[in-house]
Amino acid sequence: MAATVEEIEAEALSLPAMQRARLVEKLIASLDIDPDVENAWAEEVERRHAEIEGGVVSLLPGAETLARLKAEFQ
Repeated sequence: MAATVEEIEAEALSLPAMQRARLVEKLIASLDIDPDVENAWAEEVERRHAEIEGGVVSLLPGAETLARLKAEFQ
């Protein structure tokens, strides 16, 4: 007998966080994804990483970033 989506969901939610994360990655990877979109994102990640490593941009702490965003959108 095949499990229902609800049964699979309940079982998945009972897994430890690391196993849930692995399952999410596998499920997302199983979706039909446009290779051009994936390649564009990979290029963007590489570009941003190079900017950070090259000192072109600097990172802000998460708390500061959230505070700035909240202030901007209030």
